[in-house]
Amino acid sequence: MRPVPGLPAVIDMQRVFADPGTPWATPWYAEAAAGVARLLPAFGDRVMFTRFLAPRPARPARRGLARLLRPAAFRPPVAGCRAVAADAGVRRPGRPVLDAETFGKWTPEPAARPAPGSRLVLAGVSTESCVPATALAAADAGVEVVVVADACVGVDDEAHAKALHVLDLYWPLARVTTVHQLRGEDGP
Repeated sequence: MRPVPGLPAVIDMQRVFADPGTPWATPWYAEAAAGVARLLPAFGDRVMFTRFLAPRPARPARRGLARLLRPAAFRPPVAGCRAVAADAGVRRPGRPVLDAETFGKWTPEPAARPAPGSRLVLAGVSTESCVPATALAAADAGVEVVVVADACVGVDDEAHAKALHVLDLYWPLARVTTVHQLRGEDGP
């Protein structure tokens, strides 16, 4: 397998987004997780995982969201639904997990990892919120951003497609690709 350059970040692939019994459930989570599993071997141990933790107390702009999503939004980080999914090969023990109370995960920790001008490869949940918030902050910081469409999932098909379209408008700062294109493979 050909190694792929860059820092891969798997954004918020948490059980709470996979479980249809939660208000945060996303359709096609399993398909995105399969895309992440196909992507990860090309990066070895460089993969960074993130986990969204709802701030306590909720910030003013998020109070409505917090009311809508209770109790899922405020479960302790150790609760099973907040765990980063280990299914479908998404995460193996020992890989670092960055916790953040923000949608965007371009915080000082990942910003310190890649060298200036390097590449951030994004996959995860959700295509219309946490992924673009991370992508645009990294691009503003001068990092090339690649969003892997078939390793991301949105709240629905329309939101996913629209978010990918908007991200693609940021070319050359950000671009959208697939697992196969990124890995330089032919075929589906």
